[in-house]
Amino acid sequence: MIKRFRSAAAATLLLTAGASARAQPGALPLAARYLDPAAGVTADAAVARALGSEPALRAARTEVDRAKGLRLQAGLRPNPAAVLMQQTEPGGTDSQRRVEIIWPLDLFRRSGRVAVAEREIEAVQLTVADRERLLAAAVRTKYGEVAAAVRDLSVRDELVASTARQVALLKARVADGGSPPLEYNMVEAERRRLDAGRLLLAGRVERQLIELKRLLGLAPGDPLALRESIEQLVAGSGALPAIATAAARPDVEEARARIGVAEARIERATREGRFDVGLVGSYSRMDAGFPQLGLTPTGDAERVRGLFHYLSAGVSVSLPLRNRNQGEVAAAMAERSGAAERLDAARLDADAEVAAARARDERARGALAIYQDGARELSKQNLDVVSQTYELGRATVFDVLAEQRRYLEFERDYSETLREAYDARIALRRALGDVR
Repeated sequence: MIKRFRSAAAATLLLTAGASARAQPGALPLAARYLDPAAGVTADAAVARALGSEPALRAARTEVDRAKGLRLQAGLRPNPAAVLMQQTEPGGTDSQRRVEIIWPLDLFRRSGRVAVAEREIEAVQLTVADRERLLAAAVRTKYGEVAAAVRDLSVRDELVASTARQVALLKARVADGGSPPLEYNMVEAERRRLDAGRLLLAGRVERQLIELKRLLGLAPGDPLALRESIEQLVAGSGALPAIATAAARPDVEEARARIGVAEARIERATREGRFDVGLVGSYSRMDAGFPQLGLTPTGDAERVRGLFHYLSAGVSVSLPLRNRNQGEVAAAMAERSGAAERLDAARLDADAEVAAARARDERARGALAIYQDGARELSKQNLDVVSQTYELGRATVFDVLAEQRRYLEFERDYSETLREAYDARIALRRALGDVR
């Protein structure tokens, strides 16, 4: 009879405690503000937005336009030059006007300039592709950080609500004389500690959300909510690219393209050290005379003078006698050697990054499997059993607080494992060159 009365009283107090917890502003869930399964942004949509709107990436893409402009300039022939000269006899009347056209043929230099410009375009495009790879990985990583922090906040919301119910239950028990005030004070202190920690977690979520907005090209005040939880992210990040090595990564390809740029510069410097040919043409109009007088056909005397016109054409040849561009050729050859060494370094870095990311991913997946193999259900079940036992008066408040802290620590470790598993898979995809 007494046991049935205590069970009914406990159930009544639980209903009252739930209503009191909902009425308390501090018990309202905060995680729902940052996670919107209907209208939130997915990780894929966040990457697409970042690749289209992030200002630093847009600035990097202008380098491609710049390289294309240099390619256009490299293909243009040199302009002809015109020279106008006027010669006048001091104290006399003789004069000469001369117009000269100089037309460089640019026989050997144009192809070298064009080759360098085209290789530069290829290298710059690969640089931008590598920036896109790193930005996409950064967005996915930051998205996972926010999702993991939201999960921690959700767990803390749950514990705050549960502790608020315990506070209401103890308050009623203390009022009836069924529990000492010390138990109420201990649980209330724990509730306040959890609530303060919940606010700190909310601050961490907001900070990381602002950092994510920066990567997406959004202002700090722009609205943004996630659609995917950390569990969904981990479940959706399982597919790896078909390639098993990082040989085709943009940064490795860029290092290879830089060798091509150096080789094209060697060829350009060699071509610029050769002779070149230009065409020269001129027209002269000369008005000249002598101080003697002569007779015209009519017998009149006039000064002897005449108007003469001359046309000339020729060829100008530059002679590379002492300057054959030896210094620029040597510099380009040194640049080529350095580019080859940088390619080796890029390959080593890429292979090491892939190996480290693969090992990290395997260990993280193994740790996650341990948690998902029934461990979480056991931890939650233990807390529920201890809480129900306490509500029925068969356990102490110390048992509840201890189990609650064990559950909180377990969930925190599980969130960290989820985040590590997600980050490790994104790091592996980034190392393999695939994070789109």
